[in-house]
Amino acid sequence: MKVVVIGGTGLIGSKVVDKLREHGHEAIAAAPKTGVNTLTGEGLAEALDGADVVVDVSNSPSFDDDPAMEFFRTATTNLLEQSQKANVKHYVALSVVGTDQLQDSGYFRAKQAQEDMIAGSGQPYSIVHATQFFEFVRSISDFSTVDGEIHLPPVRFQPMAADDVAAGVARVAMGAPLNAVREIAGPEQFRLDEMVRTALADKGDPRPVVADEKAPYFGVQVTDRTLVPGSDAELGGITYTQWAAQQK
Repeated sequence: MKVVVIGGTGLIGSKVVDKLREHGHEAIAAAPKTGVNTLTGEGLAEALDGADVVVDVSNSPSFDDDPAMEFFRTATTNLLEQSQKANVKHYVALSVVGTDQLQDSGYFRAKQAQEDMIAGSGQPYSIVHATQFFEFVRSISDFSTVDGEIHLPPVRFQPMAADDVAAGVARVAMGAPLNAVREIAGPEQFRLDEMVRTALADKGDPRPVVADEKAPYFGVQVTDRTLVPGSDAELGGITYTQWAAQQK
């Protein structure tokens, strides 16, 4: 198959491209760096010409409310329009476990808008909900730092390696459209504060991590179940210990 990966030069996208090529598919990395811009539409029709599958793993460059909404609405509108014209048979998008429970965040409202547009488009689709990546634990720490301390709610957390995210997305892309959401997650559950405390210690980061039940997660109050998938999620195979060892 010809598979066009939107955001194909980024952390996840480049790995999705590699995994699809390993399975013998023609995988095209589409991104501004390769002349494809979903916001302006530049190069999009040409990239999607003859494509069987489009995989969107792109992300808004801003997490602020209005720019994120503008990004996902505009990019998804252009992608849906051009993929329909190209008779693409399967539209795959990467999103986040718990998106529907994080709607107090403008960013997650934008992600929900993206999902709703895809599901309501009439095109065959699959949406992959992934848990947070090990690679982004530092970002969680920085966002949650108050006066030198990291305040996090002690809720369940099931992060995964970017390699496992890419493998999960690639599997869905190679299969038949689900016309539904598929959840993927890491093989282990932690408490969010414990995971961040461990990750920072591994990096030699001295900031203390405070378990605070009132602390938000990216500005949103969460429950013990918000950040973990349901019981039918597909689990990756890379543990945190294995991933951390690869980073040294």
